[in-house]
Amino acid sequence: MMRARGWFAAVLGAWAIGAQAAPAKHETLAVPGLRGPARIVVDRWGIPHIFAASERDAFFVQGWNAARDRLWQIDLWRKRGLGLLSASFGPAYVAQDRAARLLLYRGDMDAEWAAYRPGMKDRTQAFVDGINAYVRAVRAGRRPLPVEFRLTGSTPTLWRAEDVMRIRSHALVSNLTSEVARARVACAVGSGWQTADALRRKLEPKHETKVPDGLDPCAVTPDVLKDYVLGTEPVAFEKGKVRMASLSDLETNEAYTGSNNWVVAGSHTATGRPLLANDPHREIASPSLRYIVHMSAPGLDMIGAGEPAVPGISFGHNQNVAFGLTIFGIDQEDLYVYALNPANRDQYRYGDGWETMRVVHETIPVKGEAPREVELRFTRHGPVLDYDPAHARAFALRSIWMQPGAAGYLQASWLDHARNWADFERARHRFVAPPENFVFADRAGDTGWAAFGLSPVRKTWDGLLPVPGDGRYEWAGFLSHDRMPESKNPARGWFATANAYDLPAGTPPDDVTSYEWSDRSRIDRIEQVLAADPHVSVADSMALQTDSHAPMALRLTALVRQLSSPDPRTAKALALLKAWDGNETTDSVAATIYEVWSAKHLGRTVIALDAPTAANIIGGGSLDAVIGWLETFGPDRNQIMLASLKNALDELTARMGPDMDAWTWGRLHQAKLVPAVATLADTDLQARMTAGPSPIPGGPSTPKAAGYNLETFEVTHGASVRMVMDVGAWDNSRIVNTPGQSADPASPHYGDLFPLWATGQYVPMLFSRPAVEAAAAEVIDLTPAR
Repeated sequence: MMRARGWFAAVLGAWAIGAQAAPAKHETLAVPGLRGPARIVVDRWGIPHIFAASERDAFFVQGWNAARDRLWQIDLWRKRGLGLLSASFGPAYVAQDRAARLLLYRGDMDAEWAAYRPGMKDRTQAFVDGINAYVRAVRAGRRPLPVEFRLTGSTPTLWRAEDVMRIRSHALVSNLTSEVARARVACAVGSGWQTADALRRKLEPKHETKVPDGLDPCAVTPDVLKDYVLGTEPVAFEKGKVRMASLSDLETNEAYTGSNNWVVAGSHTATGRPLLANDPHREIASPSLRYIVHMSAPGLDMIGAGEPAVPGISFGHNQNVAFGLTIFGIDQEDLYVYALNPANRDQYRYGDGWETMRVVHETIPVKGEAPREVELRFTRHGPVLDYDPAHARAFALRSIWMQPGAAGYLQASWLDHARNWADFERARHRFVAPPENFVFADRAGDTGWAAFGLSPVRKTWDGLLPVPGDGRYEWAGFLSHDRMPESKNPARGWFATANAYDLPAGTPPDDVTSYEWSDRSRIDRIEQVLAADPHVSVADSMALQTDSHAPMALRLTALVRQLSSPDPRTAKALALLKAWDGNETTDSVAATIYEVWSAKHLGRTVIALDAPTAANIIGGGSLDAVIGWLETFGPDRNQIMLASLKNALDELTARMGPDMDAWTWGRLHQAKLVPAVATLADTDLQARMTAGPSPIPGGPSTPKAAGYNLETFEVTHGASVRMVMDVGAWDNSRIVNTPGQSADPASPHYGDLFPLWATGQYVPMLFSRPAVEAAAAEVIDLTPAR
């Protein structure tokens, strides 16, 4: 303890020097549960730098600070995940609560804790103790109650450590929604359905699936997904009603959810040091999904981003190692279809007999009303998503979520103290979910990439369609981590990922982790730029993260060059597309025409011709697959393209007026971040809660990923955080979040980062104590309460 106190005194002395150069707002608080003195230095950009006397206290203060900046968000995260919304918001949320409870981890908690790094239970307990200390202060009136609680007439609640681990439904896994869509296509089309489904989703490596023996694809209706959608969707506050996404919404969300990362060896950088860049893409929201935090204590020093309701960081760096993540393709979900016993509908066929479902009765507290009793059903494979006794069938989800150790991102804690590639390898062998491409760089100069995640082994099917739950289709364990791909110190000097198919050539069929990947548009552009730059800098990587070139657009414009039209409007549009370089800048008219045409009209026209019976299921399909179809179709494609282009131009004329020169992409494609709860606020508060609108360059298939709502073209998806790390010279690193670090509309850090994020700018990602102190805007000293 004396050593810790001496260390802390030295830190206080250094802070005092920094304070003389840069005066900061200062506050001192006594906090019950804290064991030693601690300090939070909030820099000018809202990033907290936590300095604590012990690792335990660092996680305690992380929880306390997460509540200080994001209490409404993390409280809602917990209530949604545990199925406790109705207790705060009333009976409209009972169905969502029931659905969320189906998706909780219900296994042995001792096995769960044992699946993580040693000490995880203690650090998680410290984290929730910190949250609870802040919650108690709010409830006692010693800290302000966030405005969202007043809007909803609710109060924050206390946490348990196991809450963090049992909630699985915030993490990303796949491919349940695609299985259901594929079954619906098979039902609608019949013989030869694979050709139609290939327009919906391209399979890599090349593969033709078939309907599993015993499956009737017509039994799989959209209703199968109702509880899954309710259990995974964000909370909506629309006149007290829950908004449920459609299947097409889910597939669009999955298509837009991606990330970029790359690592460059010192031999290929401007400084001679390794460089690592990461920008995970998710649905952009206010407050941000991610939170940036720096945590320092004896034996611990790391900075990065994670989800504010989860202890630690998911990607960033410690003193020695930088690491970043993107989603890697592993199929971690399966839908099982059961025949029910006509004599006892609580039983389902398994093998030569019948097994009885486990039926759990739970009570959901409801604000203003009596509690509701709900029934949850489970089979040996997992939660029953749809129970249909009238048709003697049921559907259950088997998911990696039900495995011990699958709490989202928490296995990244193995990297907190990583020093080298060997430590990185140990982390790879423990990671479960979500499946990730991790890139790595250390101060010694080693760089690399590895696929992380638990991949089910399917001996009798490919995982692309639902299967009968009668015992013929079971997971045969998991693929050994040693058989997952990796690359240490790649010969070309860099490695990049962007969710595209990246299994090495010659991967055995048994080692194929998924057949569904993002298209190559983003990774092709990233590799093109990196290959052309022998001296990559931090600034170069920032420019590449915000690059708005679309290789997919160039594939389409190559076909456009063969088109002509006597119609003046169409001819002008064709001329713009033929002269365009594929850069989706905000002042580009060609980008507007391309996006509206390719996103809403081109695919629908092709699918109506090639797969009319499944057109309502496939919608616009996969642009990659649609363009591939056109590339092989021959001259007859010209009429298809011209007809669909006319429809796009008609829409743009109706939407933006007859003057084509005014159809700039930034006029249509804008980001405006409004929290869901703002619908309950008055006009003035709604305005303060809103970030934007701001024109945004790029599109779904550019490195600066910017997916949008197909009706409004408002940006819905993009980089949650962008960071570029100069390995070893850490203070040179850069980062940005959006719209800001704080969730308090009265805070200067509520929306201050949004203009920077929208225009491709960054802030310093400071790590050394002198740099942090020099940039301090606020200092909060915490002492143990007596």
